[in-house]
Amino acid sequence: MSTLAVPEHPWLLPGELVVPAERVRARPRRTTRDWVVDSLAFLLGVLWVLFVVADALSPTPEMAIPLPHDWMVGVDTVLGLVCCGLLWVRRRWPLGLAVATLPLNLFSMAAAIPLLIIYFTVVVHRRTAVAIAVTGVGLLTNLVFSWTRPDPAMPYWATVTWGVVITLAVLAWGMFVRARRQLIVSLRERAERAEAEQQLRVAQARHLERTRIAREMHDVLAHRISLLSLHAGALEFRPDAPADEVARAAGVIRGSAHAALQDLREVIGVLRAEDGGDDAPEPPQPTLADLPALIAESRSAGVRVNVSDTVAEAEKVPAALGRAAYRIVQEGLTNARKHAAGAAVTVDVAGGPGDGLTVAVGNRWPVGAPAGDTLPGAGTGLVGISERVTLAGGRLAYGRDDSGDFRLAAWLPWPA
Repeated sequence: MSTLAVPEHPWLLPGELVVPAERVRARPRRTTRDWVVDSLAFLLGVLWVLFVVADALSPTPEMAIPLPHDWMVGVDTVLGLVCCGLLWVRRRWPLGLAVATLPLNLFSMAAAIPLLIIYFTVVVHRRTAVAIAVTGVGLLTNLVFSWTRPDPAMPYWATVTWGVVITLAVLAWGMFVRARRQLIVSLRERAERAEAEQQLRVAQARHLERTRIAREMHDVLAHRISLLSLHAGALEFRPDAPADEVARAAGVIRGSAHAALQDLREVIGVLRAEDGGDDAPEPPQPTLADLPALIAESRSAGVRVNVSDTVAEAEKVPAALGRAAYRIVQEGLTNARKHAAGAAVTVDVAGGPGDGLTVAVGNRWPVGAPAGDTLPGAGTGLVGISERVTLAGGRLAYGRDDSGDFRLAAWLPWPA
């Protein structure tokens, strides 16, 4: 699950940059930085209103020609103070406030700075097309304002030009601030997406590792435990056997249990080892050369195994290919001991470089109902073997053949 990136000093950032609004709430909470900026904007607006009123009440106004009536100065002052109060809510409704206060751009000198701040907020928080439209309307109202409140020391077109310059400067500044915030938001989203993808890759790696552990556990332990079951069954079947035979069977059981524990310890050690580490233990994975020992173990447990080995240049078999062939034969022998106890098993291994390696394990289909002491199985052995063969680029087939016997056959590519 992806986590939100939290800045080190969130109080120095605007509210929408601390955590994106759509991720937390419809309207982001105002940060310390926002409170400071809003307070300074309000203070600047009030000072401007006081300055304009003082200039309008002076005998010789310098900013605009005197208003024809004194009550107009009071109205302009009230309008300016109202616009200063609106600065506290401009982040929530910037475009609505800009449209509502649009008539004031035609005549109000006291509201000029608050209206300019509201216009800046529209440029920052709304799309560029909306900002351009508001700018166009503002330039039109600037023509009327320069005519209704002309500067006593400056001609009309000079006043209009200064209004256009100030408006375009605020537009450029607001677009820069908006572009910078959008860049920060996009970088944050990209980082969170990369983190989420990394966590997904980690989860997939864990799943694959668990699958690998389960496959190795099954391949190693199912073979050993099936041998243990056969020897223990022989003891149970012949409780009156001579003492030397009982001792020999108990020794085989003890040896098989010790080998199972050793295999389990080695498999866990290999799976926990770091890949590529210089101090990692050599993986004790079997190869094709270990097939005779595997057959001998099954024969010692009383399984009749007929082997046909016609592999050309067996000493050149790649390690991965030999390991896959070993696991296929191991799974075939284990299944035969589980589900066809007493049946003879045939193992055929053939092939060579360029032709591929063919491995087949077959046994007679058991007759009658399964015995009550049949070894339980999870049903994942053939699934794991199928995955091994698929990863090696080979083919696998299993089931009853034309003669009614069970056959597990695989072909593995062996490059020339």
